[in-house]
Amino acid sequence: MSTAVRIAELEQQNSQLSEQLAVLKRQLDWFKRQLFGAKSEKQWLIDPAVQGNLLAALGVATPPPPQSTPTTTVTYTRKKLRDNAVTDSGLRFDETVPVNTIVIGDPAIEALPESARECIGEKVTYRLAQRPASYEVLKYVRRVYKILATQEVVTTTSPATVLERCVADVSLLGGLLTDKFLYHLPLYRQHQRLSAAGIQVSRGSLTNWSSRAIDLLEPIYAAQFSHVLLSRVLAMDETPIKAGRREKGKLRQGYFWPIYGEDNEVVFPFATSRSHSQVQTFLGSFTGTLLSDGYEAYAAYARNNAEVTHAECWAHCRRHFEGAKEAEPAAVAEALALIGRLYRHEESIRDNNLDGEQKLAYRTAHSEPIAQTFWRWCDAQCHRPDLVPSNPRSQGIEVCARASRQPAGVPHGSRGAGRHQSSRAGTARHSHGAAQLAVLLD
Repeated sequence: MSTAVRIAELEQQNSQLSEQLAVLKRQLDWFKRQLFGAKSEKQWLIDPAVQGNLLAALGVATPPPPQSTPTTTVTYTRKKLRDNAVTDSGLRFDETVPVNTIVIGDPAIEALPESARECIGEKVTYRLAQRPASYEVLKYVRRVYKILATQEVVTTTSPATVLERCVADVSLLGGLLTDKFLYHLPLYRQHQRLSAAGIQVSRGSLTNWSSRAIDLLEPIYAAQFSHVLLSRVLAMDETPIKAGRREKGKLRQGYFWPIYGEDNEVVFPFATSRSHSQVQTFLGSFTGTLLSDGYEAYAAYARNNAEVTHAECWAHCRRHFEGAKEAEPAAVAEALALIGRLYRHEESIRDNNLDGEQKLAYRTAHSEPIAQTFWRWCDAQCHRPDLVPSNPRSQGIEVCARASRQPAGVPHGSRGAGRHQSSRAGTARHSHGAAQLAVLLD
């Protein structure tokens, strides 16, 4: 092997090792940041008097400043309470909390005649008390009568029960489910509480009652799921959960796939895997805009369904650039500043309580130009000869490039319109940028 060839091989090997070292260094910096650095990705607003618009050269205007919260000046004199407490003793509670008033008298003073004493006021002290969790047994007594004329024996019917041939009242069933799923109190602890109250039931009975009660709620879940799928815009994600015994000491891996609709409804369908087919199973023939993270299953579903627009999340896109700060500080600052402008306009929309067509018009006028500038910026970055695929900024640009290639979506927030097919077809003709921003920023 000649010396020149050997030198070329060593240079190529050195280049590869240098690239691997840079990737590992970025990963190490990321882990250090997770352990010791700031977790927040929030960008702080800078006063324009201190620093001018860094994006003026790109034709991006400065968004309006956030509106200050209106205040009213009220003048009166009272004793200052601690930490905005409701009472002088520092106790905080609202009007839904029952108050048991206990009047404390002084026997020596009350023994005096009315003419010798006068009540000129009262002092009030509050203390927080607790009623122990209590159970009771409902005893239904049905009288049995004999009609003398006909010798017929009659009685009233027994009260209906939620579960047939079950001794649990509906109040107990509701309490079991509420304590387990809302307050995360396992059934075995509820069983201990029942035992402490003097009631002997088997733990298997609690499991059986809970399962049967859940079955009764399934039609409500199905109806809500069907209503969620009528939305023009859906947000979907997947999250792991351990459910079911796989073997001794180990649980099976399962997944919840939360689906959020435009009427503030959310359902949590369950699946045993994270495969792409689950998206098709849950969404079926959904037509509209699907908002998700960068998991390929959602993009595959959108490719296989022509009536679905896939909108990826700005927060996940931004996170790719956030992780590339160390490698490309100047370029990342431009990307984050552009995305920050979009967030500022969204804050202005919330401050002005815009909705429906007003929200769409504002985004078309203010946010769409920023989005188009951002797409052009991404395209320019893609043509940089020094931007290699291993660069962490390339991941953020790729996410944005996929979003920019999407067809026009359905604007979010126009809840006054109907959910029929004709409504979706009509709203889908809005401009690309505003439609994308509508679903990505809401």
